[in-house]
Amino acid sequence: MVIEDGKFYFIKDDFFDLFKDYKLMENKEGGTRRPCYFCFRDRKDKEIIWFVPISTKYDKYKKIYEEKKIKNGNRLVYNFVFGNVLGKDSVFLIQNMFPTVEKYVKEKYVNSDIDVEVSSDVSERIIRIAYRVLRLAQEGIHIPFYNVIEMKDFLLGLNK
Repeated sequence: MVIEDGKFYFIKDDFFDLFKDYKLMENKEGGTRRPCYFCFRDRKDKEIIWFVPISTKYDKYKKIYEEKKIKNGNRLVYNFVFGNVLGKDSVFLIQNMFPTVEKYVKEKYVNSDIDVEVSSDVSERIIRIAYRVLRLAQEGIHIPFYNVIEMKDFLLGLNK
């Protein structure tokens, strides 16, 4: 399978089993195929693919975003990116992003045989903010709920 930047994919349960202690957003039970993830390849380590979950709980996360923005003195909040997916207001949860490798990608998310995607400006904003968060994580400032640098290093070790 060719993994394309800016597209949406589902992750295999095996991945979540591998990182069960990290408390990642796991696949929903009952075959509902949720959540799906926006993805992009790592610039340096091409075998690493970053996945950002999406949520349609727009109002919930907008409220949290506004509260964080006020608390941070009106500075940019890196936890979320807001956009539109399939005609619905959606939130890209940067705070829940994680790395994986191709063998843990289950399938691409398609709707009516068409790849699900976002506008190029939303895609670019997600990737730009995600890389900013990764730089902060390398400096010891963790916005994601888990140590994504540790996860990436572990996955790179598996792929050697």
